[in-house]
Order: sequence, then C-alpha cells, then structure tokens
Amino acid sequence: MQRRHIAIAPILIAILVMAFKYFTAEKFVNPETGRVSHLAMSAGQEMALGLQSYQEVLSTEQVVSQGPEVDMINRVVKRLVAATGEEGQKMEWEVSVVKSDQVNAFCLPGGKIVVYTGILPVAQGEAGLATVLGHEMAHATSHHGAERMFQSDITSALVNGVQGAIAMSDMDNGKRVAVMAALGAGAKYGVQLPFGRKDESEADQIGLMYMSRAGYDPHEAISFWQRMTEMAGAGQPPQFMSDHPSHETRVAQLQQLLPRAMEEYQRSAQAGK
Repeated sequence: MQRRHIAIAPILIAILVMAFKYFTAEKFVNPETGRVSHLAMSAGQEMALGLQSYQEVLSTEQVVSQGPEVDMINRVVKRLVAATGEEGQKMEWEVSVVKSDQVNAFCLPGGKIVVYTGILPVAQGEAGLATVLGHEMAHATSHHGAERMFQSDITSALVNGVQGAIAMSDMDNGKRVAVMAALGAGAKYGVQLPFGRKDESEADQIGLMYMSRAGYDPHEAISFWQRMTEMAGAGQPPQFMSDHPSHETRVAQLQQLLPRAMEEYQRSAQAGK
C-alpha cells in the first residue's frame, strides 16, 4: 500500500502564527460574566470602525429625526445606557431611527445604534424594544465584533496551514479537493458557528440584566422571543447551521436567567422609589 506524505512545515508555521496572535492580542475580561476573551483590535480601532460603518449605513437609508417613535427609542436607549455600568461609559452611544419594514436593530462597535421602524410592531412597547436593544448593546460592551475577528484570524491561520500541507502532499487531486472542502466545512460548523451562538447567548444574558436594571420587566424578553418564534415559523435553519441560537433555545435560556434578572429588576424598582 502506497503511503501518502503530508508536508509538516506549513502546519508548524501556522501554529507559530496562531501562538503569536494569541499572546499579542488585546485581552478583555467581561465585567458581567467574568469571561476572558481575545480581541483583534483596540477599543479605539473598534470605535473608528463602528463610526465608519454607521455613517455608511445612514448614507443609504431614510433616517427619521423626530416623532413619537423616535422619542420612545431615545428614552429606552437612555435608560439602558445608564444600566450598562463602567464598560458602557467607555462607549460613544448614539442612536438613529431608520424608516423601513425590516424587523431589525443593531449596535455597532463603539456604541452606534440603528433601529428600523419595522421592529416596533414586534416589540409592542418599550419593554420589548429594551429586549432587542439591551441585547445589541451587550454585543458592543462585550466587544464581540473584535472577538469574532480574532477567532476568524486564528481559524484562518490553522486552515491555511493545513491546506498548505495538503497542497504540498503527494495525495491525488480528487482526494485533495475533498479533504480541503471537508476542512472548510469543519471550520465553519465546528468553530465559527458555535462561537457565534455563544456570543449571541452571552448578549442575551447581559441584555436581560441591562433591561432589568433599567426598570423593564424581564418577563417581557420571554414574550418578545415567543413572538419572534411565531413570526419565524418553520423558516429557521437548524441551530447547528446558524450563528444564532434558535428562538426556542433563547426562550429556554432566558427562562433560566429570570430569577437573577428579577432581582435586578426589583432593585431598580426600589432605587426608583
């Protein structure tokens, strides 16, 4: 039987690159969860990138500058900002409202928030909107964007190293293509998507605490995601194929967090008296 030989040098180089990136990366300890993450850029670089993206989005959208919906959104954001703690005070918060049927809202790195009016009928009021925006603001305060970039860099270095080794091997072309395709799929479904779901779940957890501290009943988060489940129907992809947890998983995780969230909510109510 003929033995196939795979070059080791590209893999060793990839390991050295990964080690360098790991030990020189910015490190962040999340004050809400205690989790340590590695970031691909500094806070200043994040803010610059977020601002650039924010300006690009607004340049192509119909921005609504006044009206009762804008007033409500500003009111919710103001209350949530006060609940984000020390990490939130480092952000340069700003919110814009876009007239669109899209059921969407997002917060860019650095604290730039965009709310599409299409989300408001689903939110059904301030508490539902606080669910969405608390989650999105938690992505910013947790530096999930910079963390995902770091994870992508590390994964790319490893995949490139292994692909380089395979390309230099004496494996026949058909098997080489099959192995490289499997490697790419493994990186996506085994690394990138699970990391995405982890970040989403962490943002759910932190966002729930933000809205509770801001004086919004955390039970409303459950109601919001139940409405999202009804809207999605059978259109959701299997969870393992998505970088977001399923709506059902979200509801179950939030229900587990409700006792702690209710403590925050009750403390905020006492402080407001």
